[in-house]
Amino acid sequence: MIRKLPIIPTIIVAAAIAVMIGLGIWQAGRAQQKDAALVTWRANMGRPATAYPGRDPSDEAYLFRRLSANCLRVVGWQEIGGRSKDGQTGWRHIASCATGAEGPGLIVDMGITTKPNLKIDWKGGPVSGLATHEPDGSPWIARLSGKAVPLRLMIVAETPAPGLMASAPPDPSSVPNNHRAYMWQWFFFAVVAAVIYGLAVRKRLKD
Repeated sequence: MIRKLPIIPTIIVAAAIAVMIGLGIWQAGRAQQKDAALVTWRANMGRPATAYPGRDPSDEAYLFRRLSANCLRVVGWQEIGGRSKDGQTGWRHIASCATGAEGPGLIVDMGITTKPNLKIDWKGGPVSGLATHEPDGSPWIARLSGKAVPLRLMIVAETPAPGLMASAPPDPSSVPNNHRAYMWQWFFFAVVAAVIYGLAVRKRLKD
């Protein structure tokens, strides 16, 4: 029976199944990492305020912790959808700030309004609030392959800019841990591929 097996297709299917199993194991590891991160992020909610980590603005250890910083001047604005602290939907106004002559700068969510394209009268100053990720504008394929630039921390300002409502503060409970679902999907795909190929080979041998 072994001599009758199609060698090349069998190798290809076996390799594909091995890759699927490997991806499932990788997702299992990612799930454990996310569980540990969520424990840290929940604890951050009760920790004292600290300075914004300017040297490493993508350090996820500071997520959901109260951070403070100084926006020397606003160099640009971004407008995206969101919710206010009291649940109203609208447009979040996110400021890109300069913090010195050099460095990656600072991203601050300065509040929300129900009117789009509103000109914000805020030139900068001290800000404080819980930290979350900046808006992710990278292609999904880059995120999936791990080649995307790490997202920087963004402060959601407790005190909004004039004319704005405070944005809803970030909450660790809103962060999904769907890696285990992906794990079982990859294992399921591996089993399905093995069963389908086994049935196809069985039919070929009977014929």
